[in-house]
Amino acid sequence: MLSIIAAVARNNALGKDNQMPWHLPNDLKRFRKITSGHTIIMGRKTFLSLPNLLPNRYHIVLTRDKSFQVKASNVKVVHSIAELMEIIDKQEENFVIGGGEIYTQLLPYAQKLYLTLIDKEYEADTFFPEIDYSKWKVIEKQVGIQDAKNPLPHTFITYERI
Repeated sequence: MLSIIAAVARNNALGKDNQMPWHLPNDLKRFRKITSGHTIIMGRKTFLSLPNLLPNRYHIVLTRDKSFQVKASNVKVVHSIAELMEIIDKQEENFVIGGGEIYTQLLPYAQKLYLTLIDKEYEADTFFPEIDYSKWKVIEKQVGIQDAKNPLPHTFITYERI
């Protein structure tokens, strides 16, 4: 099963210059808790933006760049959605973690969305795709706690495809 996990600003912004335009430790903790022990799927640019391989996760990098390689036992590089679908365990939850183009390509296959909605607009060059929310139902919603480390108003919402 494919699930999407993302932090999204009010204007659907995801990032600028291959960086997230905000720092929200609450979101990072939620991301780690939800994706730990699972496969994470991302584009090449998202993979290259990571400071390191994420612990306790199997990484799949989807890229059109046939020359792109990663020499690590917990990373697999694929070059098409068909190839991706062949190798994922459909009985397990697999998490799409970005970027914008990968979200757009894989949204039609996703069964769940784990979104952190940040109630602020940002200048960005990468955006989350528009969602037809009539095809999704909210199964969990929690207002994030704002404090000195998490000053941005945010809400965690999990959707399931209807």
